[in-house]
Amino acid sequence: MHISPYLNFDGQCKEAFEFYAEVLGGEIVFMSTFAEAPDDVDCSPGLKDKIMHAQLKVGEQIIMASDASPQNYDIPQGINITIGVDTPEEAERIYEALSEGGTVRMPMEETFWAKRFAVFSDRFGIPWMVNCDK
Repeated sequence: MHISPYLNFDGQCKEAFEFYAEVLGGEIVFMSTFAEAPDDVDCSPGLKDKIMHAQLKVGEQIIMASDASPQNYDIPQGINITIGVDTPEEAERIYEALSEGGTVRMPMEETFWAKRFAVFSDRFGIPWMVNCDK
């Protein structure tokens, strides 16, 4: 069994996934626009060039996503995508890159359970946690 997050974006899915692939060392294994969908798929006119479905592989993990229509997009809340890393240096690197232009709720610091831990939303509004266990 695999459990994978599915992210919805407000029109920035392609940009976000290219950024995540670069920062996380992943590979976009699938990305399709609404225009590439079969004719019987109903989509809003403004979505033709937006992403209908994308998959990003990072190690053995998969993150999936799409662009939501404006009437169906909600800012993510009540969840965080958590990245566990092995070294404080890797935690710092990922935090610096992903948090740039975003909103930091807890800056990178040492905690009683972690050598490094941070909570933030990136510039696309996606909430993240970066954790390097002690």
